[in-house]
Amino acid sequence: MKKTYYLFNPGRMSRKDNTLVFVPVNDEGQETRPKYLPVEGIEHLYIFGSVDANSALYNFLGKQQISVHFFDYYEHYTGSFQPKDQLLAGKMQVEQTKAYLSARRRLHIAQGLIEGASFNMLKNLRYYQNRDRDVGAQIAAIEGYRTAIAQTGSVPELMGIEGNCRQTYYQAFEQIIQDFPMNGRSKQPPSNEVNALISFGNMMCYTLALDTIYHTQLNPTISFLHEPGARRYSLALDLAEVFKPILVDRTIFKVFNQKVLKTSDFEQKLNGCFLKNPGKQTFIRFFEERLSETIQHRTLNKKVSYKHLVRLECYKLAKYILNMESAYKPFKIWW
Repeated sequence: MKKTYYLFNPGRMSRKDNTLVFVPVNDEGQETRPKYLPVEGIEHLYIFGSVDANSALYNFLGKQQISVHFFDYYEHYTGSFQPKDQLLAGKMQVEQTKAYLSARRRLHIAQGLIEGASFNMLKNLRYYQNRDRDVGAQIAAIEGYRTAIAQTGSVPELMGIEGNCRQTYYQAFEQIIQDFPMNGRSKQPPSNEVNALISFGNMMCYTLALDTIYHTQLNPTISFLHEPGARRYSLALDLAEVFKPILVDRTIFKVFNQKVLKTSDFEQKLNGCFLKNPGKQTFIRFFEERLSETIQHRTLNKKVSYKHLVRLECYKLAKYILNMESAYKPFKIWW
């Protein structure tokens, strides 16, 4: 089974036969012991450090169908190297554009995305309410906001409902997470440990959604909830909304409440709070474990991983866009 590899240290990467060789560089600028990564075992590379490589290496990665995702010093996603598109189809491009240009169809998809995202938020809150967390007020407020989703007449109006749901949902983090206060949502830069982990986790979910879209016929630049814009893959932002409560937030609650991450895993810099490399590695390990967990799919009647649920969501959206389904029904936790 192929794996995702994460590179946190600066260094140099090259090819040796069918093996990737990564030579890390320490704080003194000296090369350390090389790491050998067999190509047949790699699906994705996530690069958080400054890595030197040449075009020959990327030609090789492209032929091996290995994608590479890059992140800057501030943990922001900056771009990807993707192998040559194998699945792009003209019909999908045309129909996806038509669905965006149709006010009715675009609104229907956007409503579905917020319906799914807010439902999954509520599922998290009810889980913790049953464990004696005082989140009843937030549950009631989000339930109230959700009643207006079907009546919205425009995407901006819908985005307002999404913002209210998200703000209320984050208020409940103060009750769910022990020992680490959130003090409201802050980003660019995040102000404390909880906000730092939310930003990092959301970025991981966005990258997962983007990589999944690349393995379908969908175009990642044509979105329905978030406004398509230059230099961003806004469809990944759309799909990430549905899965952030399931994949990111559940992982955040786990690593904080089980005291897996501590204050020492974070650092204050550049007027913000950020994860140190060991903290990133720990969170990613738990995030990957979450993606690998399986559930019994009630429609397919077989076990599927959480990661595969994102792929299934792309297929559902594609079927609606191609008029193979009369409605887009978002993923909702049923257990």
